[in-house]
Amino acid sequence: MVISPEFITVREGHRLAVRRAGADGVPLLLIHGFPCTRLIWSRVVEPLATAGFDVVAPDLRGYGDSDFAPDGFYDFAAFNGDLTGLFDALGWQRAVVAGHDLGAMLTIDMATRYPDRVDRLVLLDDSVPDLPDRYAAAGIPPGKPRPHIYDYQVRQGKHADDLLDELNTPERRRRYIGEFFGHRMWSPPGAFSDEDIALHTAPYADAERLRASFADYEVVMGTRPISGPEMTDQPVDKPVLVLVGPDQVTLGEHVAERCAVAFPQLVGPFWVPGAGHFMPWEKPEVVAGAVRTFCGDLLERRRMGVELFG
Repeated sequence: MVISPEFITVREGHRLAVRRAGADGVPLLLIHGFPCTRLIWSRVVEPLATAGFDVVAPDLRGYGDSDFAPDGFYDFAAFNGDLTGLFDALGWQRAVVAGHDLGAMLTIDMATRYPDRVDRLVLLDDSVPDLPDRYAAAGIPPGKPRPHIYDYQVRQGKHADDLLDELNTPERRRRYIGEFFGHRMWSPPGAFSDEDIALHTAPYADAERLRASFADYEVVMGTRPISGPEMTDQPVDKPVLVLVGPDQVTLGEHVAERCAVAFPQLVGPFWVPGAGHFMPWEKPEVVAGAVRTFCGDLLERRRMGVELFG
């Protein structure tokens, strides 16, 4: 069942669509990535709220039901400006922040850009800060190019309008997004039913929504202006829980070694058998249980009625 979103104004009339549950609990922000929306978190929202969290899963600007970017920017600074504006609208000073894919990199950026707003991080893939010199000094070789897996990045990042011209019907747009849940093997076979794929691809039937989702890849490829620099060029010295789904072709190399360099207060990485790239959907019980354990001290503080982040 799809629950209708709540709309929250985050700055200057700009609205984000959110799913919220457990409003009196420990603040927990869940950030989706591509090609997802807030719906990817649907199976963990209620279990986490029951555990004692105030769970908020927004659609990023341009995604799902949220407003399109009023300034045309779809970069880390713009996304996280919205999300910290969401904190303010919710009355949150600090929160636990969890993300995957683009959402994981936004979580890393937020912890550096707004360190006073992030208490700890949960990363549901192998995303790490961009630290090539530190990785090399630790003896970790650079990753090998895999153009057969990442061909879509070039098309979306350098030829977005041409690609959109090819995807000129709702059915073609949904089929294109559906490939990421299917034969592209970001997930183990059968992880997404036909009904699941229909749910997650529905927002992308709209051409403008699909085009907005390409914008981050244009930023990566340097073909789109940005509102501010990315802040992913230093280790994140906060508690960081890393969960990794091994059953995905997008998985990088030397994950544990990179995480050890990038996150001085690392918990994990823990490998979750049977999970691929979309762990909140594929293994919701594991995700909810791991977050609950990782934040057990905060949940106890809430239960005891003492200051959460003191």
